[in-house]
Amino acid sequence: MPIHAGQLYWPTTMNEANSIQNYITDKTYDAVIIGGGMSGALSALSLVDAGMTVAVIEKEEFAYGSTAANTGLLQYSNDIMLHELIEQIGEEKAVAFYRVCYDALKDLQEVAEQLPIDPDFITRPSLYYASDEKDLLKIQKEYKALSKHDLPCDYWDRHALLEKTGIDKPGALWTFGDAEVNPFKFVRGILQLIQSQGADLHDGLEVDDVKEEEGILHVLTTSGSIKARNVIFTTGYMKPPVGKLTGDIIKRSYVAVSKSIEQHAWYENALIWETKRPYLYMRTAVDGRVIIGGLDEETDQMDISQEKINEKANELISEASQLIPRLKLELEMSYCAIFGESKDELPFIGRHPEKSNLYYLLGFGGNGTVYSMLGSKLLAELIQGKEPANSEIVGLDRSVPGKREAVIR
Repeated sequence: MPIHAGQLYWPTTMNEANSIQNYITDKTYDAVIIGGGMSGALSALSLVDAGMTVAVIEKEEFAYGSTAANTGLLQYSNDIMLHELIEQIGEEKAVAFYRVCYDALKDLQEVAEQLPIDPDFITRPSLYYASDEKDLLKIQKEYKALSKHDLPCDYWDRHALLEKTGIDKPGALWTFGDAEVNPFKFVRGILQLIQSQGADLHDGLEVDDVKEEEGILHVLTTSGSIKARNVIFTTGYMKPPVGKLTGDIIKRSYVAVSKSIEQHAWYENALIWETKRPYLYMRTAVDGRVIIGGLDEETDQMDISQEKINEKANELISEASQLIPRLKLELEMSYCAIFGESKDELPFIGRHPEKSNLYYLLGFGGNGTVYSMLGSKLLAELIQGKEPANSEIVGLDRSVPGKREAVIR
């Protein structure tokens, strides 16, 4: 199933290709990672840093799946607000999850700083505005919840918001410590780094199955079998080769990329999003473009023309221009992509409930890169025999609304 359609922007920003190893070795790896996007790259890095031998397998080309369509907004806030998550799973667990998301932003910055190429990682604040008057109370409740637990934020009323940004909305939450990144460069940089440290990379290999024999896992691919002590599935929104995922919702989202603009885009070039669903989200890029996403539809179909994609993209351009009237935006590129959400708005990360030494990092939701970072560290600990704190929050044996069984079975 194709995962995106249209004119992707990020692959146009770099011409370097990884040197890929496509022959099967006889070694037994500590871990084989299936999926060569953001989750796969970060998982491999965490394991290499822990001194493990690793191979990464990608059935297409590295970083050309969900990563190439990722808009690169990195935030500690999630689609489910902290005060809403508290109601869902309790204050202790909800706050712990938000804190690990906040810490993941720092970890992502540390990764960016050690890469052999510049991934355009820039620390930014975020502006989360109330789309209308009825959502203002949600913003105010969220400000109280974040402030209570020392997560950095400010609240702006309509006057302050209009004065600072030119945006005329009822109010907004201003959060600190977020960032933007070029996800394509970021993943390619990680792969170059881990390859230089001994990791093996294989693209163009499709995995058919994973079989266990005398305590060793055999990853059966189109070019032969690869042996591993552990296997991690980082297949994004595609069905993993082993295990059935439940409790997920697949959607199609649209992205507009503007021509470069000369004027200062908006206040502190903050990441911008809103309370209504589906929501509009915006960021700037280092070359002066504005990247705008939204207009989500609950479908997994990608049989769509460029003309239709352009229509949706121009609608996004229009919404952004209405939000900040002084912007003079012209459409340059547009695409749409599949993404997934979980029914409880949390990612799926952990060990298979029944199958030994199989792990999953599926960062479902609008905060996938942050989930990939925190998940990669969580899985590295699990594989080393540790039990990470609060891992049950995202675990695969949890139930989600409408489902009583584990989310992976």
